[in-house]
Amino acid sequence: MDSEVTAGVLARPRLHRDAGDAAHGHAIVRRARRVAPALRALAARAATLLSYAALPAALLACWQLAAAREWISPLILPSPALVLRTLRELWGDGTLAAHLAASAARVARGFGIGATVGLALGTALGVSATFRAWVQPTLLAVHQVNIIAWIPLLVLALGIDEALKTAAIAYASVLPVAVNTARGIAGVPAPWLELGRAHQLRRHEIVARIAIPAALPSLFTGLRSGLGAAWISLVAVEMVASSEGVGFMVVWGRQLFQLELVLAAIVVIGSVGLGLDLALSAIERRLRQWQRAAF
Repeated sequence: MDSEVTAGVLARPRLHRDAGDAAHGHAIVRRARRVAPALRALAARAATLLSYAALPAALLACWQLAAAREWISPLILPSPALVLRTLRELWGDGTLAAHLAASAARVARGFGIGATVGLALGTALGVSATFRAWVQPTLLAVHQVNIIAWIPLLVLALGIDEALKTAAIAYASVLPVAVNTARGIAGVPAPWLELGRAHQLRRHEIVARIAIPAALPSLFTGLRSGLGAAWISLVAVEMVASSEGVGFMVVWGRQLFQLELVLAAIVVIGSVGLGLDLALSAIERRLRQWQRAAF
């Protein structure tokens, strides 16, 4: 009898330990289940970043190989190390920052005007079929002419100062914004508009509270296309008529026959353009948080 009691007393701590170990194990499993989605998302993001970096890394390797083997003269194709050193020197003495500031101010001014006009014009095109029939063909025809072809007339009308750059950038960004905005508003489902009318919303309220939010994806597509066009036109017009800016850096390097400066400016132009597009994409994702995917 005493031995049975003693065995029971000795077994109780072991039972408590087993129960504690089981509870601890369940806690670890629950924690792992909570962490697993975050780890999967992190792995997917890392895989995406690696896929994005694969092609630039391959091109950089080919560039380095061609420069090291001197398949092309170093005077024509400087090495990546020389271009990087040039970028560091330009940033260190403030030259690159000054040129970027000048270009950024021009893009902000020209794209601000172009996007505003494009949004208003696209809204009118999307809302009114009559206005679309009268205006859209002429708008599309005029915009088929590249901005470079308009520069001689713009120079005669506006000179070669900042008004020329602003007009060129605004011109380049109007049509992508207007066309995509019109397409998005015209594609709003009719039942949504009928719902607004059933709630006795006025026309401008339907546009502001139903049509524009519904057309947000297309609208941001237009803004991104317009910003890309604005940046390209800025570089073009700075190469033609400017004494500062990233486009001028290309001309400056060509005149000095310093192709490492030309390539450094090209790297800056591409990087800034990519950064602008990513910034607008991030803004779009934030503004579209209220939308939920159907699948």
